[in-house]
Amino acid sequence: CSSLAGIMLLEVFLVLGTLLLYFLFSKKKEETLPFKDGWWGRGQKPVTKDDSSIRPFKVETTEEELSDLFRRLDQARFTDPLENSCFHYGMNSVHLRKVVSYWKNQFNWKKQVEVLNKYPQFKTKIQGIDIHFVHVKPPHLPEGRAAKPLLMVHGWPGSFYEFYKIIPLLTDPASHGLGDEHIFEVICPSIPGYGFSEAPHKKDFNSVSAASVFYELMLRLGFNEFYTQGGDWGWLICTNLAQIAPNHVKGLHLNMVSVSKLGLTQLLSVLLGRYFPGLFGFQDEDVRRMFPFLKKGLYRILSESGYAHIQATKPDTVGCGLNDSPVGLAAYILEKFSSWTDIEFQNLEDGGLERKFSLDDLLTNIMIYWVSGCIVSSMRFYKENLQKGIGTQKHEKLTVQVPTGIASFPNEILHTPQAWAKKQYTNIISFHFMPRGGHFAAFEEPELLAKDILQFVDKVEKEQLWKKK
Repeated sequence: CSSLAGIMLLEVFLVLGTLLLYFLFSKKKEETLPFKDGWWGRGQKPVTKDDSSIRPFKVETTEEELSDLFRRLDQARFTDPLENSCFHYGMNSVHLRKVVSYWKNQFNWKKQVEVLNKYPQFKTKIQGIDIHFVHVKPPHLPEGRAAKPLLMVHGWPGSFYEFYKIIPLLTDPASHGLGDEHIFEVICPSIPGYGFSEAPHKKDFNSVSAASVFYELMLRLGFNEFYTQGGDWGWLICTNLAQIAPNHVKGLHLNMVSVSKLGLTQLLSVLLGRYFPGLFGFQDEDVRRMFPFLKKGLYRILSESGYAHIQATKPDTVGCGLNDSPVGLAAYILEKFSSWTDIEFQNLEDGGLERKFSLDDLLTNIMIYWVSGCIVSSMRFYKENLQKGIGTQKHEKLTVQVPTGIASFPNEILHTPQAWAKKQYTNIISFHFMPRGGHFAAFEEPELLAKDILQFVDKVEKEQLWKKK
């Protein structure tokens, strides 16, 4: 009888041991996101291997394209805005007329093409589609030093051009008073379906697909270890890349963070965080940016997310109009450069557009969308990422363990406090409230962002935080 009890006890221990091992090892397995090896080219995937060569690329525009653009600008139809409506109804058409007039009479696209081509650009085929990227090496490296590879990813309705002012601060920091301790080699790809990257020809190309493509790009360029940086969709793509390849991503720097999986504590913090900030890990600045939550959270989401609902459901319908009308395209994109730079700009008749940007810069970004005809495919990225619902994707349930730096800009549409961010990003080593700036950080405040990237990388390097313990 005692031997029977001993056998039963042994069986119980075996079952418990097996369960423990299962949970331990299955959890470890879940820590990385599977690499998505897709085929996004036309038709069936060929039996032969993709051409993996890297080809130089330059932006070029024909006279026919320009005369077609000017014809469309000349034939634009405008609707009068409501009196004193400023930007509360979207792009103010009185100001839109001024932008179109500048576009027709003063904007020099050929000169801007030279600006775009001042940095080396390339294309390479990955998973069946041509990927466009800017690749800038340091103009001079001190002897015995190596440049640190940095992948920088844009979002919507931006482009690789957003990084043109920050690139020299990172590839040649000493010449800009930022020291020479960390010098970068910067790679700025266009998300597939944006700018000069080919659009996927098949459904389901989401942020994990883009992260997998960019991971392949970095390996193809010979970078086994690298840093990543992003805001907007770049935030999610770089996050996914850190989840796919945590042993290759040395550090993840973000200027926007959003967390879709919030627990009871976070929900309670929405109700009570204003009154008991310390209880929920909020700092004074968190309280200032988040409350009153109805106004700065819920109402703001409702008033600023109409575009996302359209793009996450029927992007091709509205996209047809935008792809056919340069003026419509400009109105749609410029409205975002107003309210996402500073929500208070909607109280101005010109939307505050030239307070942070020049018209040349804004129109260059719009022209990248126009000449490449990419507005529809860029909008589809919302449907591919959101059609299955928020919080349902595997990457949303996984933590990010690589060293993470967050630059939190005050005019970002929605503020994510560090107390919320650390629920997914378990290794935040740098979180800074930036003194000014909004959604398009690299475009608006290149020096502020460059300094934050440099101090973050300095911390990772000095403490060798990316090394496996």
